[in-house]
Amino acid sequence: MTRLRLLPLLLVLFLPVVLHGQARDDQFKKDAFSQNYNDTTQKEKTDSSQLFSFRQYFGSLAHKRPGQVQNLFMGSTIFVGGEQIYNRQYWKLPIVYGGIGAGVGLGIHFNNQYKNTGESKYKTISTLSFVGAGLVWWGSLLDGTVNFQTDRSPDPGKATVYSILFPGLGQIYNGEYWKIPIYWGAIAGGVYFYSNNKRNYERYKWIYDQANSTDPDVEKPPVSAENALYYRDIYRRYRDYSILATALFYVIQVVDANVFAYMQDFEIDDDITLRVEPTVITPDYAQAPGMGLGLTLRF
Repeated sequence: MTRLRLLPLLLVLFLPVVLHGQARDDQFKKDAFSQNYNDTTQKEKTDSSQLFSFRQYFGSLAHKRPGQVQNLFMGSTIFVGGEQIYNRQYWKLPIVYGGIGAGVGLGIHFNNQYKNTGESKYKTISTLSFVGAGLVWWGSLLDGTVNFQTDRSPDPGKATVYSILFPGLGQIYNGEYWKIPIYWGAIAGGVYFYSNNKRNYERYKWIYDQANSTDPDVEKPPVSAENALYYRDIYRRYRDYSILATALFYVIQVVDANVFAYMQDFEIDDDITLRVEPTVITPDYAQAPGMGLGLTLRF
């Protein structure tokens, strides 16, 4: 059970590594083509090498610093509506705050009704209300990313955030639609095997508990406690592997969206030629030019 509880934490810790690599790569490209290497003021304004910077985030919201899509996304997961503020779409803020507030408020209200009356319909309404609030929060992040203005298309940062918000969305953004069935099928398969293994685990756990019960009124199952224990542990292990596989495919599609968004800039030509021809060599300190052979590789 300890391993199972650590899996969501490992996933949360791994995903920021992708965003961190995206930020460091952006900064490297800016420094590589910038002539202001000693300008500390400019570096302070455009530094995006950190995974998340409160100074960068709130400076972007005040429109005093250039925004980074990954920084705005991470900040807006906590400070809801930040991306809408950066995009200057202030009219959306009442919708976002009102939708989240209404969902949470109704969820708490109907949950109290369920506790007081015990009627299952109130529990269902409460759950749906909380889910609605979560969808509004998710939609605000997606909306902010969609409306983020960038000069690069596709933008690796946007592709990464899209895939984090919904599996396969980054591939759609990159125009690689053929990958969608692969990732959706892999994730759906992981969810299916998790559900099946979880059901069998609970079944054999119940049989094992029944076989070891000391209550004389409990009917003994036809399966021995030893066999039930063996299958219980087997299906528990398979259940954990299913969760790990699902999380792994989810992370892979995030990395895939990021990497192939970068590769869109690479030009690949089938014309690869090697030319050998005479050439004139003129060294800087030579008194007269010399003759030689030149090799030109074109690809």
